[in-house]
Amino acid sequence: MDRIDAVTVVGSLGIVALSVAFALETVVVAAAFGGFLLSLSLWRLYDGQPWEALGWLAWLVAAVGVVVAPSGPALVVTVVGSGLLGAILLLGGRYGVLLDVWSVDGNEKQLE
Repeated sequence: MDRIDAVTVVGSLGIVALSVAFALETVVVAAAFGGFLLSLSLWRLYDGQPWEALGWLAWLVAAVGVVVAPSGPALVVTVVGSGLLGAILLLGGRYGVLLDVWSVDGNEKQLE
């Protein structure tokens, strides 16, 4: 667990606590959580972990799906599907299951 993971836990608990304390509407909570997930995604991308960044973006789609998707099966598919894809990308990137697409080896030809 690194610094960004600690920020994730504290930030998520903070958003949940504020939403319960002030009885915020679902749209407001989803917007706040979506913005938080977007910033986490950019932090991971800047840190050189593209799979984890894509995982956070998939969870951003799930947060937006709570607000935008119509109720019923479309909501379930959007939220559960994006959440599952995000979890797979996060865990696959974290445990090295997915290919390293970010690093460049010194043996490859460079464009001149």
